[in-house]
Amino acid sequence: MILSIYGIASLLTFLIYAVDKAAAKKGGWRIKESTLHLLSFIGGWPGALVAQKTLRHKTRKQPFRFIFWVTVILNIGLLVGLYEFTSLADSVFTFL
Repeated sequence: MILSIYGIASLLTFLIYAVDKAAAKKGGWRIKESTLHLLSFIGGWPGALVAQKTLRHKTRKQPFRFIFWVTVILNIGLLVGLYEFTSLADSVFTFL
């Protein structure tokens, strides 16, 4: 289930990075950086990382890169916390 969510979020994030990269080349309407960060935070960071590497998009802007890595750390931290919480909850309910 979790892998499916990350896979879908990553694919969506990759596609949105590709749209933003195309818009940047054409001088068109751009995706807000906050939207890209939100997508990374909700689990799309693997797709964002692949997009950054393959499309060479958002790789030079250090403030963006810093916030991107903060979203990755927060996402992983929340995932670990959720896992720990559900493990603890399972233990408590098994005990009861």
